[in-house]
This record gives sequence, C-alpha cells and structure tokens, in this order.
Amino acid sequence: MGSIRVLTGNYAAAEAAALCRPDLISAYPITPQSSVVEHLSELVHNGELDAELVQVESEHSAMSVVQGAAAGGARTFTATSAQGLALMYEPYFRMSTLRLPMVMAIATREMTSPETIWSGQQDAISVRDAGWIQMFCDSNQEIVDMIIQGYMLSEHPQVCLPVNICYDGFYSSHLTCGVDMPTQEEVDAFLPPRSANHSALLDPRSPLALDPMTPGELLMNYRRNHLAAMQRALEVIEETDRKFAAAFGRSYGGLIEEYRCDDAELVLITLGGMTGAGKDAVDESRERGIRAGLIKLRFYRPFPAARLASALRGKRAFCVVDRSVCFGWNCGPMYVELRSALENCGSYARFSAIGGLGGADISVADMARVIDRLNDIKDRPGEYGTLWLMKDQEAEV
Repeated sequence: MGSIRVLTGNYAAAEAAALCRPDLISAYPITPQSSVVEHLSELVHNGELDAELVQVESEHSAMSVVQGAAAGGARTFTATSAQGLALMYEPYFRMSTLRLPMVMAIATREMTSPETIWSGQQDAISVRDAGWIQMFCDSNQEIVDMIIQGYMLSEHPQVCLPVNICYDGFYSSHLTCGVDMPTQEEVDAFLPPRSANHSALLDPRSPLALDPMTPGELLMNYRRNHLAAMQRALEVIEETDRKFAAAFGRSYGGLIEEYRCDDAELVLITLGGMTGAGKDAVDESRERGIRAGLIKLRFYRPFPAARLASALRGKRAFCVVDRSVCFGWNCGPMYVELRSALENCGSYARFSAIGGLGGADISVADMARVIDRLNDIKDRPGEYGTLWLMKDQEAEV
C-alpha cells in the first residue's frame, strides 16, 4: 500500500488528482481553494506530473478550457470556490449538459454578501441543479479516495457526467491530518484510462458541429437521457465503492453512511465536515441512555431518496443539519429534499437545523442540543420549525 502523509485537504485533493494522470489542468486561484491549483502547478513545474497546465484569467475561462479539452478526449481537472464557481456558471452548466466527464474539487465557502471568505456550503448547494454529480467529504482521506473514485464514476459509460468533490473550506481545505496516499501503481490498476470508456467527441477525422442550435423535441430527449444517467449513477456509485473497498480496503457506504442507526430512535442527518461533531454527540447521547444515530449524506446529486427512506424506516424523529439556507422555504435545502423523499413513508417528529454559516462552528454541544430536542418531541409526530444553531441563543422560525 501507499505511505501515510500529513496533508491539508487542498494538498490531498491535488495529490489525488495527480495520481489520476490528468492530461490538462486549468488553474485560477480563489480562497480557500487556491493551494489546490498552486500545488498542481508545482508538481507540473517540478516534472512530477506530466500534464498541460493552463493558467487563465478567470474561473469562466478555467471551465471553458477544461471543457474544450474534455471534448477533445482529455482527462481534465480544476478546482474552485464560491464567487469563482458563480463566475464559471455558464460553462459549468454546459459541461454537464454536453455530458462531458471530469472531476472538479470545490472547497466550499459562503456566498457574498455580507462579505465573507469563510466556510459554508451555500456555493455548492446553489448549483445542485446544474446537472453535475455532487459528493461531500468530511475527512482528508475521503477527499483523496473520492477524487479517484470520481473519475471512475464520471467516465463510466452508463453515466458520462462531471463530478464535484466538495469539502468544507478552511475546516478541511487548510487543516492537516494523516492520509494513506495510494501509490501510482495502485491507482493505475484501479482506474482505467479515459480512452477505455470514451472516444473523443471532437475528432478531426470525423468532423461534427458541437452543440448547434437545438429544436425543443431534441432538447427534451437530451434532458430525459441526462436524468436517466443520474438515476443509473445511483447504482454505479454503490458499485464503485465496492470496487474501491476491494482494491484499497476502505469503504464509505456508497450513497450514505449510517452510524449507530440499527437501534436508533432519533437520527441526525449531516453533510460534510460537521459529521465528526455529530458522531461525537451521538456517542455522548448513547452514554446518557438516548438512542441516537447519524446518517451522513455523501451524495447530494443524484439524491439517494430510496436509501434515505430505508435508513429512516422505523425511526421516531430526525433533524437535518444544513450549513446553507433554502431562501424560498425558510429552512435548510437538504431538509426540504429529505422531507419530499419521505412523503408517504411514515410519520416522524422532525425539524430543520441551520448552523455553520460564514465560518461559524458547529460544535458537539450544538449537535447534542439537536439530539435533546429530538428526544423531547419523539412521541409527537409533526414538523417543528427551524432551529438556528447560533451562539448564546436558540432561535426558531
């Protein structure tokens, strides 16, 4: 196996991307993502990575460059955050609807305004319906492993969609921990070259017009096929996790991870880096005789409705903890989607919790407060508003 290295989340993302042998990397820095592309630039400059590095003037250009290269048959990589993701939205949307496979890291960050550069998940959540597969990590090891899995998933002939590997800015991107880094030989044995699954869309020997003006009936066919590919990805994600576990000895549970859920009455649902605090709060609650559990939503797109409904079957109460807001629903976006997924799947006591915006911490004490509230309402099925995890106050709307 590989060696244990102490890496930030950003360096872990860069090193993992390099192991996947990208043909082209397009680089534009933005906090807190900057050191991803900076480290890849070092690897290319030092001769450790044989890839074309294109330094561009904006994120819009970065996505446009990888888009052209992907259409030409290249394996590509880039990374971004927040306002950079917003600036690249036009080609970002086009990347998925052209069904071009690639992997892009997002070191998630709160969106402006009020002005902030600190952690949050609003940037990635705001583009959840742009047709990309979205995966959220809660450890630097998971960042490494999911970038490698991301290429296998993206390039799978039954999927053919770009993949975002998302992780919390600063909390993951800049903090260090030990990572079991696979060797190049191990990754080569696991991940086939892109050409094994895809021929180039643009080929001088077979000229075509890429993305000409499209009539409505044909466009509807494209969208239907895109949605079908998303649904096929649900099984490919599980299959890829099993293959990775066989090759590297690490399994993440596929679409979701369940923690102490077998006999749980109360369940926290988390996304990304808050998961560790949630697990600690579950353990402490168990010591107090409260049967709590946790589900980590790993893939937000495609949304694993059936897996979540199955995992919550027989439970009495749940709370979804969001690190972003749904402006139209006065609660968290993940809560809105889970509530929809559970329609006609039983009666629960439930509420939405929102915390960690703009870099604010979501602590073990915050998660324990959520569990205690679930314990108070578990015998009274219904909806109980939104709990704001704010310092020195408990606000409900």
